[in-house]
Amino acid sequence: MIDGLHHVQLACPAGSEDELRTFYVGVLGMTEIEKPPALAGRGGAWFASGTAVLHLGVEDQFTPARKGHPGLVVRDLDSLVARLVAAGAPVEPDPHFPGQRRVYTADPVGNRVELLEPE
Repeated sequence: MIDGLHHVQLACPAGSEDELRTFYVGVLGMTEIEKPPALAGRGGAWFASGTAVLHLGVEDQFTPARKGHPGLVVRDLDSLVARLVAAGAPVEPDPHFPGQRRVYTADPVGNRVELLEPE
């Protein structure tokens, strides 16, 4: 019945949109997509790259997602890791999946993000 994943929603604190743009667009290379007019006034930001779509929405009692996370497939993990390091973002390799390279990072508000090579 399910054909695919439309998007992943993460929370963010009010006023963090510029930091999120710097990370998701400037470091990860995603594109910001316009929110529908009915939602634009709520704050947050939406990003996309390939088939991956992330919605970051303002949550008044914000707590970063430290366990739940989007898993983003990347073509050149080494280059992206270098960009993360240059930007001062944390990089934590995940050795638990033999045959597939994965790392975890965190966006500027503390949400966990997994980056992995295609299987």
